[in-house]
Amino acid sequence: MPAMNEELTIFDVVSSVIKCGYQIIVVDDASTDLTAQKAKAAGAIVITNIQNLGAWKATQAGLRYAQKLGFKQVVTMDADGQHQASDICLLIEAHNNGAEVVIGNCTNRGSMGRHIAWQFFKRLNRLNVSDITSGFRLYNETALECLVSKQATMLEYQCIGVLLMMRNMKLNIVEVSVPMKEREVGMSRIFHSWFAVGYYLLYSGLLSITKAFPTKKERYINRLTGLK
Repeated sequence: MPAMNEELTIFDVVSSVIKCGYQIIVVDDASTDLTAQKAKAAGAIVITNIQNLGAWKATQAGLRYAQKLGFKQVVTMDADGQHQASDICLLIEAHNNGAEVVIGNCTNRGSMGRHIAWQFFKRLNRLNVSDITSGFRLYNETALECLVSKQATMLEYQCIGVLLMMRNMKLNIVEVSVPMKEREVGMSRIFHSWFAVGYYLLYSGLLSITKAFPTKKERYINRLTGLK
């Protein structure tokens, strides 16, 4: 669980996960408030970044630590309270039924602009995923091995790039519908300003075009690594 300045929600979110019987790793992404202290008080293992790395790289730090601890499956979720700990069992159930990557989707959330962006990037990347920006996901051991790699570190966000890596590894990706709450306090780390939205769209567009039309060298490397 990556978290930056989520002191108003982190204690309740962590507590709800602990009550469901799960272990939780919170990556405090250089917060300037009491996020780390409150996460520890609620029972989380807390890793603190000395500088802000962004949501995806903070998530990757948590994934690496989870792998180091010997976990075979991991669930990622947000610290703002929009994902419910009680729904983790739905992801686990889908995994037990053969899914290697499970995405908790909620397609009725977000603005019209976000939905238009979803449709554009899904078509451009030929992604058969309804909710491409959901951070509520379960990854199995194979997916985890890929996500802790140096290649995954090059990604800026976890949505499109990670989904492309999972698809190109031919992993079984399954979606399950889950309810999600609207963020009540704080702001989105991606959509907090028009500049941030523009940067996200530009980055995602360039990444999509690059993956859609790889160079000969990239195709060779992809064949060696199993990624396209």
